[in-house]
Amino acid sequence: MERYAYIRVSTKEQNVDRQLLALEPYQIPKKHVYCDYQSGKNFERPAYRKLMKKLKAGDLLIVKSIDRLGRNYNEILVQWQYITKEVKADILVLDMELLDTRQKAGSLTGTLIADLVLQVLAYVAQTEREFICQRQAEGIAAAKLRGKKFGRPAIKMPEEFEEICRRCERGELSTRQAAELLRISHTTFYRRYKKIMEESVSNTRRFDTSE
Repeated sequence: MERYAYIRVSTKEQNVDRQLLALEPYQIPKKHVYCDYQSGKNFERPAYRKLMKKLKAGDLLIVKSIDRLGRNYNEILVQWQYITKEVKADILVLDMELLDTRQKAGSLTGTLIADLVLQVLAYVAQTEREFICQRQAEGIAAAKLRGKKFGRPAIKMPEEFEEICRRCERGELSTRQAAELLRISHTTFYRRYKKIMEESVSNTRRFDTSE
């Protein structure tokens, strides 16, 4: 039997020390500790995938808490069933004593309790993630109402930009030549040029009384 551990944080800026400290009593070899710096919304994570290829029957997988395993309710249940029923490995969740499949072997009642607790915790993990996303969306909406701008600021065009656009419209310059003259990327120039042309056509149609 081999012991493995799985650690997850959402970004590389977050600290994994708390999870590593909780694992110390189990003396897991460093090569058996797998860590992902990624969201828990699904299980498409490189370290987790490598771990699944190593895990075999009789092994023990240890995680600090169920939300470190993931935050998607359905996928947590699927992964739990895969590890315990198909791979036939055990799982120990340190923050929840009832989630220890080593103690449930041959006990229908114990297995039922573990499955029920898992479903509740998996649901809580996903709900918390949804609340976080909702709070972020509400925060962005409130900031926009206050006039806060998001995204990169618009690039200020050189003074001769409009004259260069007129030359392009007259066919004197190509858009690439215009971008080189203004010393900006062709993509930036073309996007701004196209917008000006569309606005010009729109204004012309608006004031056209020939019909």
